[in-house]
Order: sequence, then structure tokens, then C-alpha cells
Amino acid sequence: MQAVILVGGQGTRLRPLTSTVPKPVLPLVDRPFIAYMLQWLLRHGVDDVIMSCGFLASSVRNVLGDGSRYGLRLRFAEEPDPRGTAGALKFAEPMLDERFLMLNGDVLTDIDLSAEVRQHEASKAKATLALVPVPDPSAYGLVHLNSGNAVLDFVEKPSPDQIDTNLISAGAYVLEREVLKLVPPDRKVSIEREVWPLLVGDGLYGYPSESYWLDIGTPDRYLKATFDIIEGNVATGVMERLGRDYLSIAQGAQVEGRAVPPAIIEGGVHVRRDAHVGSLAVLGKNVSIAEGATVERAVVLDGTEVGRGCVLRNCIVAAGCRIGDRSEIVGGAVLGEGVSIGSDNVIAGGARISASVSIPDGAITFET
Repeated sequence: MQAVILVGGQGTRLRPLTSTVPKPVLPLVDRPFIAYMLQWLLRHGVDDVIMSCGFLASSVRNVLGDGSRYGLRLRFAEEPDPRGTAGALKFAEPMLDERFLMLNGDVLTDIDLSAEVRQHEASKAKATLALVPVPDPSAYGLVHLNSGNAVLDFVEKPSPDQIDTNLISAGAYVLEREVLKLVPPDRKVSIEREVWPLLVGDGLYGYPSESYWLDIGTPDRYLKATFDIIEGNVATGVMERLGRDYLSIAQGAQVEGRAVPPAIIEGGVHVRRDAHVGSLAVLGKNVSIAEGATVERAVVLDGTEVGRGCVLRNCIVAAGCRIGDRSEIVGGAVLGEGVSIGSDNVIAGGARISASVSIPDGAITFET
């Protein structure tokens, strides 16, 4: 089975994390984000994956290689300019089989793709859309089905009085190659707005699923995805590492303080005495946590140094940062790569500090 993953976006909602690292290979717990999707696809018999890339495509290729480490063939289709969801697919047309999966590269999910393909075959569909329920569908487009799961219509960003279902598109499609005849070449085309409406009543079906699904396109959702992975709320290979104790301390890490599960602590990490890590914490390689510091509900990436008495809570700290003594990074704050925060600062309120910025001692105090 073949799959196309759309990863052409710039990840602007995740900046500053994506200012220096393309979103598909942004670390999520202990591996590049896109690795979760590749491993999920492999579990459902996909052995040929085409990455439809644009922004920083060479960086994605350099990290992922030819896919052999994930047990599949990985190829790249690099758009010369942004062409939208259907335009990207049309650009990759020479590489596509008669039937393939099309996937939004922003999503963490464990939808049963094999079951979706079986329904697609049984209904003789041209296109089948995986659908998932969400608590508040007002920010999405609703999908209405008939009793046989054929798509009746779509309602984009519905008003409260229009919400009569909570099913939305999960960005996981089974497609027949003939669908590409509906996509004009060499221009920007949206599959959601320009192609699906043409197929209503002509082979477009939905596959409702109750599986885990999350768009990780914002810092809040990135943190939620991290916590869901290490708590086992979504089926991933990380649980094999965490085991029954929900705590993984890699060889070469030194933990003199306290580590509370669920947590992942990578090699080369040094957690000094009286420091507290977890619960819900991920420390990347060679992170240093000084005496008396607290890190919980937080992600701290490779090589970051956290000073004495610091508090990191509900935050994301990119690689290579330096945080001075007694500073607090809390309340959804995000530090870009290489940021230096002096002592006695409070960064909170969802603040985003751009890569390589330096803030002197005591310069910022947000209300927490």
C-alpha cells in the first residue's frame, strides 16, 4: 500500500519551535514527529511513502533519509511553489499507484487505516474520508453522512444552530487515482473546497472512527500530544520504552533528585540533588537541571541548562537554551532554540521568545 503525506506548510502556528526545525522533524517525546505517522502507516501495511514537501524540504530529507530505518520506502516530491492540498497531490501524480492513502502531516492519530481501506473497497468508493468526533466542532467543517456512510454535504465552520453532528474530517483519506482527473495541473487547488464537493453523490464516503486524533499545530496541542503519548492515551511505540512504570531513564543519565512518572529522561541528562522532574516531563539529551529546580508538565529539548531554583511548568524549551537561577518559565511559554534567559525572570502568559534571543537578569516579570 502507498501513502502520500502532505508536509509542505511552514508550521507558523508552532513558531518559534519551527523557526529553525521543520515541523515534520520537530522532536516529539523521543523521535521526530513524522516518525509516529510512518510507524502508524507501517502497522497498516504501507511500505511506500511519498512526502509532499515545500518548506525546508532538504532538512526533512536529511533527517528521515530513505525510510529504511522505519522499514519502508520513503520518497520526496518537492513542490516548486505552494499548490494547496490537491495541487500537491497532482504534482506527485507520476509517482502514485491506482489506490493510495493521502494524509495530513499535522496529525497524531491511531485510526484503523486497514478498516478504512476495507470499507472503501466494500463501498466501491472513489474517495473515503476518515472522520472523528470532536467536543467542539465549530472551528472545523462538519461532514454529514447517510445511513450507508456516503457523504451528503459539508458545513464549514458552523454556527451553533448548524451543529447537528460532531464528525469532522481527520485528514486521512483513501483515494482512487481517477480522482486526480478533477484536479487542474500547475496551480493551487484545495481538495477540501474544490474536489470533495464534485464527488458528493459520486463515490465520496466517510469512515467514522472513535480513535485518538489530535492536530498538533499549536504549542498547547504539542504539549497535549506529548502528555498523551507518555500517558498511553494514543497507541505509539513509546509505551514499549516506558513500560509499566511509565518512567524511562536512559543509560548515561544521572538523576540525583526526584523523577516522577510519567516522564522520559534521555542520555547525558543530569538532574541534581533537590531537583524535581515530573510528572509529565520530557528531558532531551544532555539537559542539565540544577539544584532545587522544578520541571513538570514541560518539554526541555537537547542541551538546555536550567539554573538553581528555577520553575518550568506548562512550557516548551527548545534545544540549547540557558535559563538563569530562580527564573520561571510557566503558563504556556515557549522558548526558541538557543534562547538565553538571565536570572530572576518570569516568562509566562503564553509568551514566545524567538530563537537566539538573550534576556538579561530580572528584565521580565509576567504576572503568573
